[in-house]
Amino acid sequence: MNKFIKIFVNYFFKGVLIFVPLAFSVYVIYSVVSTVDSIIDLGFPGSGFLVAIVGLAFIGLLVTSFITEPIYNYFDKLLNRMPIFKLMYSSVRDLLEAFVGEDKKFNEPVLVEISEGIKQVGFLTQNNLSSIGLDEDVAVYFPFSYSIAGKVLIVNKSKVSPLRMKAADAMKFVVSGGVSEI
Repeated sequence: MNKFIKIFVNYFFKGVLIFVPLAFSVYVIYSVVSTVDSIIDLGFPGSGFLVAIVGLAFIGLLVTSFITEPIYNYFDKLLNRMPIFKLMYSSVRDLLEAFVGEDKKFNEPVLVEISEGIKQVGFLTQNNLSSIGLDEDVAVYFPFSYSIAGKVLIVNKSKVSPLRMKAADAMKFVVSGGVSEI
């Protein structure tokens, strides 16, 4: 009976590993499409999702055009003056800009020797820290596995070496806990 339970538990967790990410992805996509569809009904399923995509692109166009950029800059400065909101707003904005902004920050994957024989994949975010008196150091962002969180470490340049791989592949490798093929 004990062997049966071990086999059952093994198959159960394998099923969970396959089903949960798939179900979560389907649920999130379905929820977004349903919500937008209920607000904007064009007569076919998914039309709201299409409207949302076009709407976000339109907002991006408005914000970057010469007419509304001053308005965006005004609200950006206003939001950055609000004590508590400033921290959340600027952190989320900077993180999003690091991934999808014009100056993508996570585009330089590196390998950092943490201690002898132990290395960690990260992304070079600042290669010149002389303004804070750290001429021989760089800033490296280390994303956590299975999370959108991470940490920044100041590392001596001699411990950092570039990786010959695409930044997206390096991020996928780290976030998957090293199980994604590279």
